Amino acid sequence: MPIPNRALVLVVDGRKMLFFRNEGDTNQIDLRTEAHEERDDASFDRELKTDAPGTAAAGAAGGEAHRPAMSETDFKQQEEDNWVKEAAEKLRLRALRGDFEHLCIVAPPKALGVLRKELHKEVEKRVVCTINKEMSGRPIPDIEALIVNHTKAEEPADV
Repeated sequence: MPIPNRALVLVVDGRKMLFFRNEGDTNQIDLRTEAHEERDDASFDRELKTDAPGTAAAGAAGGEAHRPAMSETDFKQQEEDNWVKEAAEKLRLRALRGDFEHLCIVAPPKALGVLRKELHKEVEKRVVCTINKEMSGRPIPDIEALIVNHTKAEEPADV
């Protein structure tokens, strides 16, 4: 489905959150920046960790010879997931205010998965397009071209 005039476009990943508004129409997308936020990525994993990963007891039969290590918590991924959840909350607030009727989401696979789990039902009703691609560092014309190509691919062929 083509992106209608005044549709909201969210481009998000674990570090950036970009909100655009389509000031064009369904034939000519013209994205204008409404908000741009970037997470401070200054914290390093080693600064967040307090201890080495633990081990799980293998049980009486396993003895001391086999103690599998528990997987280490990925704090950086947790921070990125929380950033994407924050984007979902911003969408919820905007949807409940009636700020947009149509929404296009562009996000890489992991971020899109986290975002989909967090979307409010009012936001879900407004989603007209989701694109599984990392685009937060790309210029606006590249994002516009991606959306145009994606929406053209979804249109049924003329018979």
